[in-house]
Amino acid sequence: MIALCLLVSCFVNAWGINGRVFDGFRKEYLWKGVSSMRNETDSILYVPEKSVIQKTDYKKMAVVICPGGSYHHLGLPHEGFATARWFLSQNAVPFVLRYRVAANGNHHPAMLEDFQMSIKYIRENAEFFGIDPEKVGAIGFSAGGHLVTMGAVMGNDSQLEKLGVECNVRVSPDFVMPIYPVVSMMDPIAHKKSRKSLLGKSWNDEKMREKFSMELNIPLNMVPTYILACKDDPVVMFENSVRLEKSLSEKNIPHRFAVHEKGGHGFGMKDGWFMKETHWNENLREWLTDLGFLRN
Repeated sequence: MIALCLLVSCFVNAWGINGRVFDGFRKEYLWKGVSSMRNETDSILYVPEKSVIQKTDYKKMAVVICPGGSYHHLGLPHEGFATARWFLSQNAVPFVLRYRVAANGNHHPAMLEDFQMSIKYIRENAEFFGIDPEKVGAIGFSAGGHLVTMGAVMGNDSQLEKLGVECNVRVSPDFVMPIYPVVSMMDPIAHKKSRKSLLGKSWNDEKMREKFSMELNIPLNMVPTYILACKDDPVVMFENSVRLEKSLSEKNIPHRFAVHEKGGHGFGMKDGWFMKETHWNENLREWLTDLGFLRN
């Protein structure tokens, strides 16, 4: 099974790199020019070409897309670029993050470093892409949902400064959208593979489990959050999303919790039965429009 996962991981990553399904996007190596990370080439932000971004008379919202994969590999096609195509159709500017994962020997803080570097890149290049730098959000699926939530929860803890990266912009998102997310590192609801992939040798440390359980660490200034989860999820227990929503409610954080009885896990934004049955992206669009991030 492990060998099969590695094979799938390699195939998916290679598929994304060589561009066979990602027309209109180019690769931006996040750590180029950073001396302390000069040998790091696994961190890639897929950036839309200006030719695929619709011209408008207003500054658009941007979104960092974080595919899932248990922090071990990445589901780039269905959770990454299918999502990017939808956001493009909504006059948003999407960026797909290929963050470092455990299949290549990476654990925390590698994932958070990559996430913060992607936010930095977008804000610093907002003018070039026609982006409102105060409307930079993030959507993540499964373990990617944990990553975008962590990016908001730990937004004041800049990993970039520790790497010697000069940063004059905020590296936390303005809103987040965790979809069928990994949330907790605590038994009995933790997704064990994600926990071990994220925390590495520290996976059994109680303090580390608490620190990276997002439901236990929601700050009072948490950004607006959109959660989607299915009660029949066979991979990440639905209770993860329930506890995240409860914590947001207790802190009076603006949020929406989209609950579905059936749908399972891993559907992303591909044009499958779940999308056709629920049109869940329409509910998401309504939420983004109500908050002023998207325009009608």
